[in-house]
This record gives sequence, C-alpha cells and structure tokens, in this order.
Amino acid sequence: MSASLGFSTSVRAAPVRATRDAVKPRATRARVVTTAKRDGPVIIGLAADSGCGKSTFMRRMTSLFGGKATPPEGGNPDSNTLISETTTVLCLDDYHLNDRAGRKTSGLTALNLKEQNFDLMYDQVKALKEGKSVDKPIYNHVTGVFDPAEKIESPEVLILEGLHPFADTRVRDMFDFKIYLDISDDVKFAWKIQRDMAERGHSLESIKASIEARKPDFDAFVDPQKEHADVVIEVLPTQLIPDDNEGKILRVRMIMKENVENFDAPYLFDEGSTISWIPCGRKLTCSYPGIKFFYGPDTYYGKEVTVLEMDGQFDKLEELIYVESHLSNTSSKFYGEITQQMLKYQNGPGSNNGTGFFQTIVGLKVREVYERISGKEVVAKA
Repeated sequence: MSASLGFSTSVRAAPVRATRDAVKPRATRARVVTTAKRDGPVIIGLAADSGCGKSTFMRRMTSLFGGKATPPEGGNPDSNTLISETTTVLCLDDYHLNDRAGRKTSGLTALNLKEQNFDLMYDQVKALKEGKSVDKPIYNHVTGVFDPAEKIESPEVLILEGLHPFADTRVRDMFDFKIYLDISDDVKFAWKIQRDMAERGHSLESIKASIEARKPDFDAFVDPQKEHADVVIEVLPTQLIPDDNEGKILRVRMIMKENVENFDAPYLFDEGSTISWIPCGRKLTCSYPGIKFFYGPDTYYGKEVTVLEMDGQFDKLEELIYVESHLSNTSSKFYGEITQQMLKYQNGPGSNNGTGFFQTIVGLKVREVYERISGKEVVAKA
C-alpha cells in the first residue's frame, strides 16, 4: 500500500466537484437497528451463478474480520469450506442431492431445485445457529462424488454461498443479511468467450451452445432469488462506449432495499437526492472512456430501493481515496479503509472497477451487521 495515501482519522475531505442531472429530495428513511446481543452466529447469504466471482467476493469479505480464511486444517484437501478465527464459509454445492452420476440418471442439472437437499441444509444451518456442530457432506468437484463428511463447528459469522441460498423459505428466514451477485447475460457471454476461446480453445459456437443450454434452469431456479436479497450487485455492460461487446469496461449498480435491519445504505454527497457525478479531472486520472457515478432512488421488484452506480474503471487505484472521501455511511472504521482493502486485492478480478469497489463496501456493511447483532467490535488496522 502506498504510503502517500496518508491513512489517518483526521483528514479534511477534498472539495466537492459534481454535476447533478437532477436533485429530487426524498425523505430520509428511518434507521432500523437491532442493538440486543444474541447468541449464535450471524448468518450471511450470497447467491450467484457459477463463475461470477463468489470466491473473490468471499476473500474480500472475510478479510475484514481479520485472519485468512483457509480450508479446515488437517482435513480433506478438496473441501469447499473456508474457515478463519471468526468466519466459516460453506459452499452450498455440498448440499447437492445427487452426485454427478446421479444427476446423469435423473436428467436434471445442478441448478434444478430438485437436485438440492434442502432438508439437510435447513437442519444443519439451524444446528449451527444454535451453537451446535454438524457433520457436513463434501461434494468433490474434481471427482464428482461425495467425500466423507467433515465436522463444522458453529462460528461467529456463518456465510453460505452458492446457487440456492434463498430458494428454501426455511433457510432464507435464518439469514441476517442477504446478497445477490447478478452478472448480466451480455457480460457473462463476453467473459466466457474471453476465457474459453483464449484459454481453452473452444469455438464460439460451442460457447454459445453451452450458455444457452444452461440458461433455462438458471432463469427458473437461480435468478428469482435476487428478489429476496437485501443488496444486489448488478454487473452490466458500460454505457460510456456505444455498442461495446468486449465486457472489459463495466457498469456496476449496488441496489439496496429500504428499511433493512442493521443496514444503513451508503450514499454519495447528499442522502435522498439523485446525483450524477463525473470525477475525472485534476483529482482523478481517467483514460477513455472515463468514470461516471450515479446515486438515487429507484424501484426493484415493486419495492423502493436506493442505487449507487459506477460506470468505468480506475487507472490509479490509489486515487480511489478521492472518491471514497465523498461517500457516507460506508461503515469504514478509518479514512481510506475502502482504498486500503482495494489495494490489498489489486491483482484480483474487479479491483479496478465497480465490482471490487462495491464488494468491498458490502463487506464493510456485513462487518457492521455482525457488530450490531453480536455487540462485539472488530478491530480494523490502518
């Protein structure tokens, strides 16, 4: 991390230079905060399709609680579980009903709800919430079969990530905070072409066929869960380049429900307004096509939401601190913490655009949710 960033607790914010397309005042929403301490883990859910960056998101989120999340020590090297001193991340692929051969017999894909063992998922999440340990199955992605179960102790923060965390009502009701990572079809297609054609030698026709074969089950069984999320990170093609189809420049929207317990939505400049901001210039280095931010109210599945959006990417990640200084309610513990976290993963996917930026902010909000529910404080180091 560059020492020139000057992380401290008493730094004056840079002067505001913004353009506002429209200012539409809206009543500031009521803060909904649970202050009572509670036994058992705080439970977080992350839903997303395969290949959408869940692993990177998990590393960003768990690092905010301190320590490094690793597979269970001395356990199965093919375990999907990640454990740190505070957090345990469970991959919901371990709750598939059938192994790879069994799905060939059933004729159903792993996206189909009939191929998930929701009863076992519910029983084990409930037990972990009650402070008990469980013997959780391991779905081996290499062999396609189930390995012997591994013992999982009840952690302070339990994170469930996978295709179907919010599909079963019983499981969904146990979450304290729910996140959906929504990659648009156009971006998925661009990413898959770049990966499979360049790295695996697949033809364009085979890639298209693979995507189309998977799409019906994704649309039927995975995509509808975003309606239940408290925050959706939506990744779209840029609007800064007409007819862009490369998927390298992204427009990312953080869609936040109103009146969520223990969650205060971050905002840009002026809470409740509608603001468009192009920060490029003397304060921020931007090559073509530049960067544009948006903040304002919207509706999502018929409910009021607040949207924070970034289109474009950073040239110099250190300069992100300028943007950070104009955001409020980020739940950072010191000036420049967002920038520090972004620099920590600067070689990871999305580190120079809105995917990494908003994943980091959501991670900070999850840390705050934990602190409010548990009554414990996570010490952050500048």
